[in-house]
Amino acid sequence: MSWEQQGYGQRHGQGYPYDQGHGQQQYPSGYEGYDGNGQPQQYVQQPYPQEYPEHSEYGEYSEYAQYAQNAQTTPYSQYSQYPGHSEYVEYGQGVAVDETATLPTVEPPTVESESESESAPERESEREQEREAPGAAKEVLDESPPKLAAPQRDRYFDTLRALALIRVVAYHTFGWAWAGMVFPSMGVMFGLAGTLMAKSLERPAAKVVKSRLRRLLPPFWFWGVFVVLAMLIHDWMPNWEIVYWIVPLGDPPGNAWGEQAWEILWYLRTYLWFVLLSPLLLRLFRLAPIPVLALSLAPILVLTFVWAGPDNRVGTAMWDLSTYLFCWMLGFAHRDGVLQRMKPALVVVVSLAAIAFGGWYAFTHQAEFGTYDLDENPLAQAFWSAGFVMLLMWAKAYFGIDFAWLTRFRRTNRIVTVFNARAVTIYLWHEIALILAVPLVDQFWNVPAFEKYLPLESQWFMFGVGWLLIGVFVLLCGWVEDVAARKKPRLLP
Repeated sequence: MSWEQQGYGQRHGQGYPYDQGHGQQQYPSGYEGYDGNGQPQQYVQQPYPQEYPEHSEYGEYSEYAQYAQNAQTTPYSQYSQYPGHSEYVEYGQGVAVDETATLPTVEPPTVESESESESAPERESEREQEREAPGAAKEVLDESPPKLAAPQRDRYFDTLRALALIRVVAYHTFGWAWAGMVFPSMGVMFGLAGTLMAKSLERPAAKVVKSRLRRLLPPFWFWGVFVVLAMLIHDWMPNWEIVYWIVPLGDPPGNAWGEQAWEILWYLRTYLWFVLLSPLLLRLFRLAPIPVLALSLAPILVLTFVWAGPDNRVGTAMWDLSTYLFCWMLGFAHRDGVLQRMKPALVVVVSLAAIAFGGWYAFTHQAEFGTYDLDENPLAQAFWSAGFVMLLMWAKAYFGIDFAWLTRFRRTNRIVTVFNARAVTIYLWHEIALILAVPLVDQFWNVPAFEKYLPLESQWFMFGVGWLLIGVFVLLCGWVEDVAARKKPRLLP
């Protein structure tokens, strides 16, 4: 899920060149003070060690760079009044960093989109205890450190995710077979999610997996209650397989009446398996990045030409995992800088070759699949998405694209923010919104003015009504994502 350049220090942990040592900087000499006898004295120039948080590709920590610049001219004594640690939030993840010297506390607000906030409640509890400690309350109240503005996120990946969601809704409205070739939204979403997962796994794997489950499952359960109840009303009686409505490791069961609503759950099931497998996949990838990345296309080739797998939930999961495994691993490659180190000519040739093969296979097997739609042809989807997403990821890493200019357009930037903060809600509820749009538009025919002046027969009109209903669901149900992320519930982020 950018979803990386500006701020402080050098990228990818190559050091923080404020001085020759790691975080070492010199405070100006010549600062005069007074000793205990009232005689003037001069402070001796001495190193002031300080650690800066790791540079994140999902935020621009220009504020920290400003601290480093100000520190060159700020008296050392002014820093001694602040607590001995600082906190920062990295793409929605709260991480405490022990400082070797005192600095003003910086607490940017959490930003979501497939992001996490692991220990915020615990840290808040610790701060409350510190405030209640004897002799500490007055110091904290009297010497509150200044707060800086929230770091701006890199909008490149955020924009790709928003476009992917729009393409999904458009495809389910119009059914365009060519839509997947113009923008393979699911491959893009898995690629972005793989990048985020690689970043998150810098922390203990168990905590990362637990956090992902916590953020994903409550919105799914909330949505599932309505879908399951509706199917029960329409003569559906589940058996033991209803457990898949609790943890969707396999496709949850349902009846034909509700199929249009629940058939989209393959994405959540595939994403969940990728999350569970990522600690192992990332370890394998880092053993031999390029060979493992290339071999990640092997499973879909085996399923297509050697063995199709079992005809059950396990087989379906194997096909979806194999189709998008390369895109997920591309996320790892982007995070670790593998794509950036590759020769541009090689990346372009390999990407275009994969796209060409995917397109060739889709068009030459139309008789077998009944269409050239990539969503109906796993092998074509795998290779087309592989080449397309590789170009997007490589361009991001090589050219340093961040779409920072998007922040100058307030409304567009706001839309991208909402799409990323409510991505799960939009994905889960968009089919229900499109289903409800049909009878709603039918009622418009009963109003003469609507019948005369509105394009009620147009699919584009239904597309617009569908987005209005999606907006209603975002307002009514999006707060569940805030609760899952342990944030204060809001109508809009």
